[in-house]
Amino acid sequence: MSLDFDSARLYNPNLTSSHEEWRTQLRRFVDAEIMPYAEDWDEAGEIPIELWPKAAAVGLLGLGYPEQYGGTPGDVWLTQIATEELSRVGVGGVNASLMVHGIGLPPVINWGSEAMKERVAPPVLRGEAWISLGITEPGGGSDVANLQTTAVRDGDHFIVNGSKTYITGGMRANWVSTAVRTGGEGAAGVSMLLIPTDAEGFSRTALERKQGWWASDTATLYFDNVRVSVDQLIGEENQGFKVIMTNFNAERMAMAVGMEAYGRVCMEEAVSWARERKTFGKRLADHQVIRHKIAMMKQKINATQAYIRCCNESIERGDPDPADIALLKVQASEVMEFCAREALQIMGGIGYMRGSRSERLYREVRVNAIGGGSEEIMRDLASRQYGL
Repeated sequence: MSLDFDSARLYNPNLTSSHEEWRTQLRRFVDAEIMPYAEDWDEAGEIPIELWPKAAAVGLLGLGYPEQYGGTPGDVWLTQIATEELSRVGVGGVNASLMVHGIGLPPVINWGSEAMKERVAPPVLRGEAWISLGITEPGGGSDVANLQTTAVRDGDHFIVNGSKTYITGGMRANWVSTAVRTGGEGAAGVSMLLIPTDAEGFSRTALERKQGWWASDTATLYFDNVRVSVDQLIGEENQGFKVIMTNFNAERMAMAVGMEAYGRVCMEEAVSWARERKTFGKRLADHQVIRHKIAMMKQKINATQAYIRCCNESIERGDPDPADIALLKVQASEVMEFCAREALQIMGGIGYMRGSRSERLYREVRVNAIGGGSEEIMRDLASRQYGL
């Protein structure tokens, strides 16, 4: 049995021929339009604007969104396949930037007014406009309940002051689904506002000196007396924490699927190198210690795939468990880190040089382990869900 990306995928009885047809179609697109250029885009620090309409045309941007806004409804397995195929490229910044609407648009679709949905969703899903999510602040990351950006009511408007940072897609975004404080302290005073980036008083600066995700634009956003109409509330006033928490579950699932797939990428490179490289008169793969490293990668990948399947099945049943999703994200980040580290150990010097997917993914481990909720916050969230 070979251990390439596909053969390292466990059998999933939930997948039908339609799912596999989607994988085939999407893989053709990825292999033609992304894979040959992704490394250069990463080195350049951006992906070309032309990629978004192409991704829309193949059905990638609209997957999982209502038809009335230009989307294509689909189950969790279609979404999982999309994440896996993009992750196969091994350039996390491409996936993060191209699909950032996956965290910015759902609050609008699930909680926004009909007028808001009709104005924002179609151009985003056509790849003609961009939306990001503004949660993290300079003074705090995962502690969403204590955010400091304020939105004070002034007649039919809110006056927004504050800042957000580490915002993926923030330099390109036309709108930002933004968490603001409209009430008192704690979660009960949080609201979500859709803020257009052409509003007077809005500004942004790029964050370019990153460890990984070079191809993804990242920004700090500033709000200086930005006037936002009250009809731009996403959901009800002071009910934004519920919007944010619902959004987090989907983000964490997508990140977990991506991290497991990145682990498979690293194993694939390690296996290929171990078969070709010779030391002490025999292949690396003929050394027991190397075989054991690869076996441990496969073991951990298998366990994570099974956990992903369990969580996705609960989502399809309409009964997702936030604690399990949180712990899955932790497991997936640990597996990605283990596989990236072991791949580089097997590859030696060549793995340390830029140009391999494993080297890049090793640099990208931390952003995955932190983004969407750090490992520490995820464990604490799970323990609280279990009544501890």
